[in-house]
Amino acid sequence: MPLIEHHQFIKAPTEVCFDLARNVDVHTQTTSGTKEKAVGGVTKGLLKEGDIVTWEAVHFGVKQRLTAKVTHMKKPSLFVDIMVKGAFHSFEHTHQFIEKDGGTLMIDRFQYKSPFGPIGILADKLFLENYMRRFIKSRAEALKEMAEA
Repeated sequence: MPLIEHHQFIKAPTEVCFDLARNVDVHTQTTSGTKEKAVGGVTKGLLKEGDIVTWEAVHFGVKQRLTAKVTHMKKPSLFVDIMVKGAFHSFEHTHQFIEKDGGTLMIDRFQYKSPFGPIGILADKLFLENYMRRFIKSRAEALKEMAEA
């Protein structure tokens, strides 16, 4: 199971970064490249523990839906969401926020398992892991820009 970890320092308070990262409307703005939008469950505002959201997006030229649930939240330092339905076999995304040097160190840990057994493992090696790494980095950079504005 690939594990992608991305660290992003943001010159903004932890509470601001935490709230931006769990805001459905902000998520849509920071993933505009994949035309991501919330189409089910919580579709606006701040996610909280127990919330479920269904996202629709275009990845690899194909419109897809993915449903995720926030399984754990410790304000303003951590929240975890997992896939409950979608293209992956499974995933867990941990969002951590650490006060540091007058700002926030935001850490994304995304661990996933591809579907289709050996074919999925090959897809990870050939393109999927790098694609997901770029996606997570791009979203983190967009959150940084918003938080620092």
